[in-house]
Amino acid sequence: MTTQERTPQSTGEVELAISGMTCASCAARIERKLNKLDGVVATVNYATEKARVSVPDGLDPQRLLETVEAAGYSASLPVPEEPEAVAEEAADDPTRSLRQRLVVSAVLSVPVIVMAMVPALQFTYWQWISLALAAPVVLWGALPFHRAAWANLRHGAATMDTLVSMGTIAAFLWSLYALLFGTAGVPGMTHPFELTIQRMSGDGSIYLEVAAGVTTFILAGRYFEARSKRRAGAALRALLDLGAKDVAVLRDGREVRIPTAELAVGDRFVVRPGEKIATDGVVEEGVSAVDASMLTGESVPVEVGSGDGVVGATVNAGGRLVVRATRVGSDTQLAQMAKLVEQAQTGKAAVQRLADRISSVFVPVVIALAVATLAFWLASGGGAAAAFTAAVAVLIIACPCALGLATPTALLVGTGRGAQLGILIKGPEVLESTRRIDTVVLDKTGTVTTGQMELIDVHTTDDTDHDEVLRIAGALENASEHPIAQAIARGAQQRIGELPAVEGFTNVEGLGVQGIVDGHAVIAGRTALLEQWSQHLTPELAEAKAAAEQQGKTAIAVAWDGQARAVLVVADTIKPTSAQAITQLRNLGLNPILLTGDNTAVARSVADEVGITDVIAEVLPKDKADTITHLQNQGHTVAMIGDGINDAAALAQADLGLAMGTGTDVAIEASDITLVRGDLRTAADAIRLSRHTLRTIKGNLFWAFAYNIAALPLAATGLLNPMIAGAAMAFSSIFVVTNSLRLRTFHTTATAPTE
Repeated sequence: MTTQERTPQSTGEVELAISGMTCASCAARIERKLNKLDGVVATVNYATEKARVSVPDGLDPQRLLETVEAAGYSASLPVPEEPEAVAEEAADDPTRSLRQRLVVSAVLSVPVIVMAMVPALQFTYWQWISLALAAPVVLWGALPFHRAAWANLRHGAATMDTLVSMGTIAAFLWSLYALLFGTAGVPGMTHPFELTIQRMSGDGSIYLEVAAGVTTFILAGRYFEARSKRRAGAALRALLDLGAKDVAVLRDGREVRIPTAELAVGDRFVVRPGEKIATDGVVEEGVSAVDASMLTGESVPVEVGSGDGVVGATVNAGGRLVVRATRVGSDTQLAQMAKLVEQAQTGKAAVQRLADRISSVFVPVVIALAVATLAFWLASGGGAAAAFTAAVAVLIIACPCALGLATPTALLVGTGRGAQLGILIKGPEVLESTRRIDTVVLDKTGTVTTGQMELIDVHTTDDTDHDEVLRIAGALENASEHPIAQAIARGAQQRIGELPAVEGFTNVEGLGVQGIVDGHAVIAGRTALLEQWSQHLTPELAEAKAAAEQQGKTAIAVAWDGQARAVLVVADTIKPTSAQAITQLRNLGLNPILLTGDNTAVARSVADEVGITDVIAEVLPKDKADTITHLQNQGHTVAMIGDGINDAAALAQADLGLAMGTGTDVAIEASDITLVRGDLRTAADAIRLSRHTLRTIKGNLFWAFAYNIAALPLAATGLLNPMIAGAAMAFSSIFVVTNSLRLRTFHTTATAPTE
C-alpha cells in the first residue's frame, strides 16, 4: 500500500529528529517502517534529517521512536533550542571529523595508488610500505562505512555502504593474505604489464590501492554532501534573525528598551524612521511609509496611519510611529513564514541518489555472484585457494572505484564552472529536478524587475522646462526620507547633477511635501495636496497621471508659484535582460508564470513587457507556497525563481528553487540554486548547466558499472589477471574524470538551445 492510498484519521503531526542515516535509501527504509504502523503517514527527509509524521488519535509518540530504532537508527522528539545552544552548534562543525578522515586518507592513499600504478616506483619492499599506509585508511578512514554496513546487515539491508565496506575489506584482507602467506611479500615483487588472461592462484597480487583509493573517493563524496546538508536549516535561522533584537516600549510615558522576546500583546512601542518594526501590531500614533517589499512583494512602500496594521520585520521608511502589539512570538507573520519554510523543506520528496538506486540491485547481485563463485569452484574440485581467489576477485572487481568518482567529480567540475558563471548549485539532488521541470514560476519584484523605485518619466506643461522641473522637484524631494521621494531625487541628480537647497521644508502627512526652492513655493505629492492650494492639473497632466496609474505606476504632481507644472512617474523598472531570459526559458521547454504580491495592473504590465502570458497577482506569502503546491497537484514539476523573504516558503516548496543572489539570505538559503549576478538569464544557464551535469553523472555511472560488469565473468571464471583488473579500474576512473572535465567547456549563450 502506498502512502497516497492511505487516509488515516489523524489528529495531529509529530516531528522526529532522525540520526544515523548515511544515504537516501536509509530515509526510504525508515519511511516504509513508519508507514506500516496503522493509521500513520510519514515523510522522511534525508537532507534535513527530520521526519514529519501524521498520527492517529491515541498513538503514543514513543512507538514511533521505537519503530525507528528497530530499523537501526536513532530518533528523538526535537526540543526548542536556546540561543546559546544554537550558537554552540554553529561553532561546532559536524563535518570536522569527516574532513579529518578525508584529509588523512587522501595523504596516505596517494603514494599507495601511485606506487601500484607506476612500476618504476616499485622499489624493494614497496608492497610493505603500501600496507603500512593503506591499513589506517581501510581500518580508520572507512570506519563510517563499516559501521553502516554492519547496521544494515543486522537489519537485513544492503546499500552502497555494504559494497564499499565488503570491497575494501576483501581487497585489504586478500592483500594481507598474499603478503603474509603468498608470494606477494617477497623482496622485489612487482606488478608486471602482462595483459593476458589466465587462471592463477591470486596469492601474488595485492589490491591495497583499490582499498585505499575507494575509501578516499567515497569519503570525498560524503564530505561534500555533509557540507551541503549542514546548510539545510540555515533558511530558518536567517528568518528568525531578521526580526528586531530590541524594542522601545512605552512604560508610564517613558521609552524603555527591552529585548523583543519580552514583548507582550497589548504593549505600545515606538518605531523611529529606519528601524525595523518589532512585531505585528496596529498603528496608534503617527503616519509613515513602511517598506514591506521583502515580506509582501509590494514594490511601492505602504502608507500607514492610525488604525492600520503593520507586520514585524518590515522597515519604517518615514516618520515616527507608535504601535500596539497584537501578535508576538510564534504567532507573528514572520514566525508563521519560518514554519512554512520548515514544512516545505521537510515535506519535499527526497530524491534518491542515482548510485543508491542502482546499488539496491547491484549490491545483492554481486554478493550472490561471489557466493555462487565460491560454491562452484569448491564443488568442481578446483581447490580452496582457487575458489577463494575467484570469489574475492568478484568482490574486488565489483568494488565501485570509478563509482566513487562518478558523482563527486562531475558535481565538482559542474559546480565549479557554475561558480565562474555566477551559478551556485547546492547538491546532487538538485540536478535531477532540472531534468523534469516543465513550469517556471517567477517572482516579480527584484527578480524580473530591479526591485528599486526609479524615476522613469517626466510630463510637463508646454511652458515649463523639463530640466527646471527636475531641479526644483528633485531638490524638494531630496529633503524627504520617503522611498518615492528619494527615487525622484536620485533620478534628478543623475540627469542634471547637483540640486539646490530647500527652505521651510514641511511634510504633509499622507499627502506630500512642500517647501521653498530658489524663491519658488513648491508643492509635490498627491493631487489632493495641490487642490488644497487651488492648483489643479491641466487636462494633459491629468491624462498622463491617469495613464501611469492605470499601468500600476506611481504619479507625483508638482506645482509652484500657484500653478501645476508637471507629473513625475515613478515605478519599479524591468531589468534590461528579463525579456531575453524569458525567451531562453521557453526555449528550454518551460512555461513561465509571473507570481507576485503586487496589484494586477502592475503585474500585467510587467508580464506583457517581458513576454509572459500567465500572471498570478495579489498573492500573500503563504499563498505563494500554496500556489506552487496547487501547480504540483496538477501534475506540473515546478521551478521557482525569487529573491525575497516572501519567496522563501515557495522556493522551498518548489521542485527546484532558484534564488537571485541580490536578494535576501533567507531566500538564498531556502533555494537549491543561487544566481549570484541577479541576471535572470543566469536562471536559464543554471538549468542548462544542471542538465549537462546530470547527463555527465549518468554517463559516469553507466561506464563505472559497465567496466565492473564486463570484468565480473572473468573474475568468476578465475581468469582475472590482476594487471587487467588494475588497468580496467584505473582506466574507468580516468574515463570518469575526463568525462567530467568536459563540463569546463560549458558556456553561456545569447539564446539558450532546447535541452
